[in-house]
Amino acid sequence: MPGMKRLGEGSIVNLGSTGWQTKGSGYPCYAVAKSSVNGLTRGLADTLGADRIRINTVSPGWVMTERQIKMWLNAEGEADIQRNQCLPDKLKPSDVARMVLFLASDDGAMCTAQEFKVDAGWN
Repeated sequence: MPGMKRLGEGSIVNLGSTGWQTKGSGYPCYAVAKSSVNGLTRGLADTLGADRIRINTVSPGWVMTERQIKMWLNAEGEADIQRNQCLPDKLKPSDVARMVLFLASDDGAMCTAQEFKVDAGWN
């Protein structure tokens, strides 16, 4: 962050998760770890905002990486997607990357201390 302070601006994008917000019991350590990312984001945004350093969190939904497809995407998973997402398309890594790039760019200049979900409207 010293470099960002010297430049007089910067952007940090933390990666969170929507999983801790939707899973039932059985994931307490995961929930604590991922929920703390939002607290870190808000706290640092308040602390570093005067230096024009913006800090946000991007929380992806179920992103269809090669590993996800091989290990977990089956008929039941397909049904979960259709039942729980508002949008019918599967999330791709590029969907998350576009949000990160937006927040890191000048186009996201007035966004800070926020969590942005990229989850196709998962219910």
